[in-house]
Amino acid sequence: MTIDIDVHTEADAALLEIDRASVMQGDRLVLDQFSLRIAAGEHTAILGPNGSGKSTLVKLIARQLYPLASGASPGAVRIFGRERWAVSELRSLLGIVSPAVQHDYTSDTPVEVVDAVVSGFFAARGIARHHRVTASMRDRAQDVLQQLGATHLAGRMMSSLSTGEARRVLIARALVHRPRALLLDEPCAGLDMASRRHFMESLRSLATGGTTLVLVTHHVEEIVPEIDRIVLLRDGRVSEHGSKAVTLTDAALSLAFGMPVRVSRHGAYYAAALA
Repeated sequence: MTIDIDVHTEADAALLEIDRASVMQGDRLVLDQFSLRIAAGEHTAILGPNGSGKSTLVKLIARQLYPLASGASPGAVRIFGRERWAVSELRSLLGIVSPAVQHDYTSDTPVEVVDAVVSGFFAARGIARHHRVTASMRDRAQDVLQQLGATHLAGRMMSSLSTGEARRVLIARALVHRPRALLLDEPCAGLDMASRRHFMESLRSLATGGTTLVLVTHHVEEIVPEIDRIVLLRDGRVSEHGSKAVTLTDAALSLAFGMPVRVSRHGAYYAAALA
């Protein structure tokens, strides 16, 4: 495996460094000379309207898409200081939870809850015959289910779970490796108000426990208090970034969403509505 020796070691490198990366989907330029740096331990929310490039950015980080070649080389995308990763190795450091991953586990061949969590050790969907599952892996799966208040789901099929229940199981799957960071792509999509609040409390617990959160959303209300760095996207580029005080303003959100937005604050949470 190739390791870039001109960057920091994995232990002290930034979580994410993207340098002038452009990504096409079909005939559309979705990310345009995109640059972003997220430091290790820096809880960050990436916020923007539909079509701003959020989902493409997630796929770029997850190694499902790659940047275009530009001149001698494509734009650099480094995760924990490295450009090249085996997917299974990357997942041990960066867990990913998204509606797309959930769809894989709630359709087609049934997968039992504990098996779904254990499958995180293999970066696979469920347990295959060639996977060597140890007692310690199953113990770890039970531990993270307990941490997320989901032990009562053991024994059930993923397809039988509610959206909120399945989302907790997939976070448990992402956590079995004790990753340094979680990338959460629209994690509250499909959740009712009560489930969303329970889910967000789980995220707060993870953030205070040392797991770096990178939350991708278009809902200001989903940004938990522990997240203070905000990156606003518009048309495949960063339109604003910085603390909540700088980014969660009427002017900055109105620019990002292309229409008048009014921001309000309720305790440690923010909300936004069309003006």
